[in-house]
Amino acid sequence: MSTNLIKMVKLNNLQYNANRDPQVYRRVAGHPFRIQAMLEGKGSAQISVTCEGKTLKEASLELPGIFSYEITFKNAGIRIATLTVSAGGQSESHDLLLDTEAHAKVG
Repeated sequence: MSTNLIKMVKLNNLQYNANRDPQVYRRVAGHPFRIQAMLEGKGSAQISVTCEGKTLKEASLELPGIFSYEITFKNAGIRIATLTVSAGGQSESHDLLLDTEAHAKVG
């Protein structure tokens, strides 16, 4: 019986839900996105974060554990980051929408 490796994903300290209004997670260019993953299981896990075809972070972590990573974009735009966790012959991925706007809204 296989279990989920990723128990919960948080973006900017809020539980990530792809159906939630993207404004909740949106950042201004130059301000960091904080990605956190609460991981379950036993043994060692390999974690990677990729975006726009580039690997941004690779790490090893003993399970259960918490993975945390911050990323900042200099330009406005919408990007998809993929968080991938592999352990014990099992792999699980989550796509995260990272929406950066050029200027903060006034008012």
